[in-house]
Amino acid sequence: MPRKIHINKYQGNTHYSVTVEDSYNQEHHLGYYNDLSPEILSEIEADAEMLWQNEVKYEPSSMDKAIAACVELDKNSGLYFTDSRGNHRDGLD
Repeated sequence: MPRKIHINKYQGNTHYSVTVEDSYNQEHHLGYYNDLSPEILSEIEADAEMLWQNEVKYEPSSMDKAIAACVELDKNSGLYFTDSRGNHRDGLD
């Protein structure tokens, strides 16, 4: 049951991105914070605990599956890639 809180700050960014991973390896984005004071960290921990207490395994819809299949087709055809900044691009813009 890997339950984790991920706090990331990307180079050149002024805010922290906070995501929580539940026991089903699903990520839940809690928000962006410009500082990590003890009060903010307590709030993040409380929100994470609430998510973990109410975990539900997400089942992808048929639309989700169709989009994933389209992305896979793009990858196989060379249209989908990640640029130097880590952004996903479709090669069409």
